[in-house]
Amino acid sequence: MRVAVIGLGAMGLPMARRILAAGHDVTAWDLSVARRNEALGITLVERGSRGAEVIVLSLPHDDAVRGAAETILTSGPAPGCVVLDCSTVAPETPRALAPRFAEAGLAWVDAPVSGGPAGAAAGTLTVMAGAEPGVLDRARPVLDAIAGKVVHVGGPGAGAVAKLVNNLLVAAHLLTAAEALRMGVRAGVDLEALLAVVNGASGRSAATEVNFPRWIASGAFDSGFTAGLMRKDLRLAAALAEAQGGAGPVSQSVLAAWAESAVTNGADFNRVAEAVFRDE
Repeated sequence: MRVAVIGLGAMGLPMARRILAAGHDVTAWDLSVARRNEALGITLVERGSRGAEVIVLSLPHDDAVRGAAETILTSGPAPGCVVLDCSTVAPETPRALAPRFAEAGLAWVDAPVSGGPAGAAAGTLTVMAGAEPGVLDRARPVLDAIAGKVVHVGGPGAGAVAKLVNNLLVAAHLLTAAEALRMGVRAGVDLEALLAVVNGASGRSAATEVNFPRWIASGAFDSGFTAGLMRKDLRLAAALAEAQGGAGPVSQSVLAAWAESAVTNGADFNRVAEAVFRDE
């Protein structure tokens, strides 16, 4: 298939490489010259979408996605082209764009992903897809190249909702895991032993199974996802909750803790949990 990838950041570039390795004809684009220079072996084309049968977006925020959408509509993608927007955006964005693309004979799928840069490189991402029935089948060869699991959540916007639910939980689990583990260590139990117990019991989560051993306890902090990006996602989650009547007290405390943390936006998002664990 002719596939275009727009956005060659921590997620977009490894996804583009996976799609290329699967035998597809890949073109790509990124505003950053440095990122374009990293895209060895991938044909770089201005905006990267002309003639594409599937377009993958991996962009940092709603404004960038909406700008890319306007470019795609005027750039001449193949008839019936499917846009897979793997960005994390507000549900209103795909709900506004999907009808416009349908009117143009194209298809828009909100397809945010979970799994981080490592999952993108390994082709094991989980895709949370919001689309009209049948649309995903048209992009299946590309989805198979980047994902280990594709969940069709519902119509346009449903994937975006699911991603915000997921990331609110991730943010909460990191903070509660950090507090609980801090309590255990201060009470005299080794961190590694605590993680072994929790991960074999009902208290386990991705925070204890992956984040703490891989990035926090190890001191690696190279997940590829920043505190700023998590804060952006949490602002979107807060807006979604507000539209449903407001966030509850637990969610409010999580949102406040992330907003008020002294960890800078450019730091790895696991640093926020480390600061709680260290009581800094």
